[in-house]
Amino acid sequence: MYKSENKICQNCKQDFIIEPEDFNFYEKIKVPPPTFCPECRTIRRLCWRNEMSLYKRKNDASSHHEDIITIYHPDEKLVVYDIKYWWSDSWDAVAYGKEYNFSKPFFEQWKELRDIFPQQSLSNSKAVNSDYCNVAEDSKDSYMTSACFIIEKTFYSNRVSEIKDSSDLYVVHRSELCYDDIFCSDCYHVLYSLNCKNCVDSYFLYDCHGCINCFGCTNLRNKSYCMWNEQLSKEEYAKRLAGLDLTSYSTILRLHKKFKEFYLNALHRFTNQIKVVNSTGDNLEGTKNCQNSFDTAGQVEDSKYLHWALRIKDSYDAGPGVGIGELMYEVFDGGLGSFRSLFTNVVYSSKNVEYSFYCFNCSNLFGCIGLRNKNYCILNKQYSKEEYEKLLPKIIEHMNTMSYVDKKGLIYKYGEFFPSELSTFCYNETQAQDYFPLTKDEALKRGYRWRDKKTNEYQITIQAEDLPDSFKDVQESIPKEIISCLHNRECGDRCSGAFRITEDEFRLYKRIGVPIPRLCFGCRHDARLKVRNPMKLWHRSCMCDKENHANHAAGNCEVEFETSYAPGRPEVIYCEKCYQQEVY
Repeated sequence: MYKSENKICQNCKQDFIIEPEDFNFYEKIKVPPPTFCPECRTIRRLCWRNEMSLYKRKNDASSHHEDIITIYHPDEKLVVYDIKYWWSDSWDAVAYGKEYNFSKPFFEQWKELRDIFPQQSLSNSKAVNSDYCNVAEDSKDSYMTSACFIIEKTFYSNRVSEIKDSSDLYVVHRSELCYDDIFCSDCYHVLYSLNCKNCVDSYFLYDCHGCINCFGCTNLRNKSYCMWNEQLSKEEYAKRLAGLDLTSYSTILRLHKKFKEFYLNALHRFTNQIKVVNSTGDNLEGTKNCQNSFDTAGQVEDSKYLHWALRIKDSYDAGPGVGIGELMYEVFDGGLGSFRSLFTNVVYSSKNVEYSFYCFNCSNLFGCIGLRNKNYCILNKQYSKEEYEKLLPKIIEHMNTMSYVDKKGLIYKYGEFFPSELSTFCYNETQAQDYFPLTKDEALKRGYRWRDKKTNEYQITIQAEDLPDSFKDVQESIPKEIISCLHNRECGDRCSGAFRITEDEFRLYKRIGVPIPRLCFGCRHDARLKVRNPMKLWHRSCMCDKENHANHAAGNCEVEFETSYAPGRPEVIYCEKCYQQEVY
């Protein structure tokens, strides 16, 4: 029987605990316990994931070396193929196979293979007129949308699925004609809203379900014709709504300010969850026996430290972007029937795959890249079953005796994910910057690379301050303009300094009735990320002091919980029972 053990993280030097159930899991998948704490493990994986930073560079699959859109900066010394050629049968991934060298650390050898092996320019399958989408499947007529599935005419969005005719969304599903929404689902023509479900023709909502024609409301259920939580008649609601010019940029700014005050005065559930049993984290749906997990959706069980996961079982440190898998550990962007996938990225429908990237329908791989329908390969070299099973234990032993040591002196033995310093991306190009943001100085101090944006990339033709206040006064020629970003790269966010409005985007703004944005996509995306709670938990108590609640007597409720609302924040946080009695 295992006991809890206190450990000191190799990276941040902070204490963390390995629980008995953790040891049981590590024994089941035959790996040693980690030497990095859960947060540092998450950051390390995120340093390898670039969803939204796109560049132009030469296509190494073509003799003409034409420009292609890719996630790899042209300064990175890599071989990059366009997607169509990468997936073709015109080249052989096994031809890049390397004999394992016991005089070098494993991670050095893997990097040598990676640096000569063709990388696919984007992860963008079944795309129609959506060349600027990444980590995308089945996208049509969409632009600058990432981590998405089944989208059409969707722009500037991240982590969305089954979306049509929408823009500027973050974690939104099964919705249409929506704009600037966060953590919403099953909505139609809902704008500037947060944590809403099944709402229609509404604006500025927080934690509203089943609402139609509502404006500036919080904590409502199945209501219509409410404005700032006041019940109105249909006629009065229409009259007040008509008095607002919602195509005016200054009007929207004023409404945002008022809505923020309403949000702070609303009730806040200690965690955003649906159908959750014995689990901790935030933004959980259909989750059972999972701890310290975030952004899960449906049939997620017996797991820990998940991030952006769907239908996962008995897995640890999985995500972002994992779905349909079992016994997965230190992986991201993987699943679709995978079993015992360890230390992998973009490995699908595979079994017993370790330390591998971009492999599909494979079994028994170690240290491979870009293989399809292969079995018993190490560093892309083919072996017989007997040779593989004889060599693999020797490699694992070699990883422990000749470990990789990075520039900070961190030791990487078997059981650790790939070192961050080997990533092809700089910190501020990856999702690490999304969820654990650093300044340039902080990132460099911690040993990460940083990529500065080029200055004077664009010839600005109109200043954001000079745009007409109302969309009604915007000229049809606006897609030809290069607009300055209001932040002018002084915000500390991923500001590009300038942006354009595409023709399709312009038509969408006109259709749903919103003003032209004044900030570039990077700044708008970062603003949405600042609205969500961090992927951290704090131990707190319910703040309810109502006297009519069945679960506590007069005075404050004494229920304690784990929440992503940090102590000292202004929101009023309720436990599940108190919240249910007040809202439903």
